[in-house]
Amino acid sequence: MTEPMKNISKSEVLVLKEQIAYQEGQVVSKTLAQNPAVSVTLFSFDKGEEISTHASGGDAFVTCLDGVGRITIDGQEYFLHEGESIVMPAGHPHAVYGQEQFKMLLVVVF
Repeated sequence: MTEPMKNISKSEVLVLKEQIAYQEGQVVSKTLAQNPAVSVTLFSFDKGEEISTHASGGDAFVTCLDGVGRITIDGQEYFLHEGESIVMPAGHPHAVYGQEQFKMLLVVVF
């Protein structure tokens, strides 16, 4: 059986935005937990980088950890700043864009 949580220290106070680095010209992801019910992933976006429009089988809860991200859901744009969150509903087309350098925590509940 695989560990429920991976790639992250346990029993330690963490600053999530320090757990993933920016890389020039890239979107970087780091999976923290993955099972049939939930997926927890950190992402960093260099300015101008994006995950193009797609839909998910679960509700996707995004929290901005650093910078500014542009979230598009059903063609409507939303701007997330540090500490702000949004839910991208299951089955709805959405995209994520680094308006500035941008780090986020993504929790998908299936």
